[in-house]
Amino acid sequence: MLVAPPWKRVRKGSVLTMTLRGEISDQLKTRFSSGLSLPQICENFEKAAYDPRISGIYLHIEPLSCGWGKAEEIRRHIVDFKKSGKFVVGYMPVGGEKEYYLASACAELYAPPSAYVALYGLTIQQTFLRGVLEKVGVQPEIQRIGRYKSAGDQLGRKSMSNEVKEMLGALLDNIYGNWLDTVSSTHGKKKEEIEEFVNSGVYQVERLKKEGWITDLLYDDQVMTMLKERVGQNDKKSLRMVDYSKYSRVRKSTLGIGGGGDLIAVIRASGSITRTRSGLSVSSSGIIAEQLIKKIRTVRESEKYKAVILRIDSPGGDALASDLMWREIRLLAESKPVVASMSDVAASGGYYMAMAAPVIVAEKLTLTGSIGVITGKFILQKLYERIDFNKEILSRGRYAELNAADQRPLR
Repeated sequence: MLVAPPWKRVRKGSVLTMTLRGEISDQLKTRFSSGLSLPQICENFEKAAYDPRISGIYLHIEPLSCGWGKAEEIRRHIVDFKKSGKFVVGYMPVGGEKEYYLASACAELYAPPSAYVALYGLTIQQTFLRGVLEKVGVQPEIQRIGRYKSAGDQLGRKSMSNEVKEMLGALLDNIYGNWLDTVSSTHGKKKEEIEEFVNSGVYQVERLKKEGWITDLLYDDQVMTMLKERVGQNDKKSLRMVDYSKYSRVRKSTLGIGGGGDLIAVIRASGSITRTRSGLSVSSSGIIAEQLIKKIRTVRESEKYKAVILRIDSPGGDALASDLMWREIRLLAESKPVVASMSDVAASGGYYMAMAAPVIVAEKLTLTGSIGVITGKFILQKLYERIDFNKEILSRGRYAELNAADQRPLR
């Protein structure tokens, strides 16, 4: 049985449907993998703008687990898509500031009468376990270089340090200020009006319609009926649609986009950094230095790639692994143009990698910086005494027990 390729299965007058919900990966997804891929989401917007078979986009937006950098990039693609003259309609049954940040870019936004849209402001929370650990006889010992390095604070402190309060406060001000500026500009209102709404507390969803935050209160089937009329499909039983996963398989070259010319390699580095793969890790679990180094060397030695984009979405991790990758990226940059592109986060070791590139670009809401290093251990002497556990160590060398002795402090 012959099956038409994906790009031939999209019928004229189709509406592209995408549901943005949960995690959004910076990696490409295969046909058989689940979840959302930022590169494929953005590419779908680009393809749909040029594809004469696509009449518009119907975008479902629900609670997201991605950072503000990815949200900013998707929002920019929504805005760019509208320049094609095609419609982009949003539907948001549940959401907060981040979801509305995306949804407000749509030309029209609908929500069901029972929607839960909580626009009450932004918070940053941190939890601290030192007090709990001390109660059971465990003493965390964290050594750090850098006053703003907070990675070990959850274990080593009972509350935020002044430096961390300063840092997180600045981040919160930046994100909240950008949100207010963007939403006020979108609605043609003053920033103070938007902030007054946010500070007014709990409200009924009807107020969102009354004050122009959404277009109307409609159920999903009512929006679908409206779209059928808009694309001239009243005589059809259902709206002609193509979903995210199917449209992701449509090649840009079939639409006359890209193709030909020199090739640019995209090396994606997402997740926490480790030097080697552990026995329990899976292929997509973070940045494994030995694997990424192989990719970098392959690109460096290949003549078909004329330039490289290093896409980074990482909070950091193993310092040695970060340094080894930094070295390989520097060598790569000696033979080809390299641009480091930051996604949600490029901090600590993630920023260290980016520094090897001659050019670094980021979203305005990317969390980035290199603020220090930490090491630490648990001192278990009191716990051992409580449970009558004993450990004896024989050693040779003055510092042989530096890491082995969990009964003694580092210094």
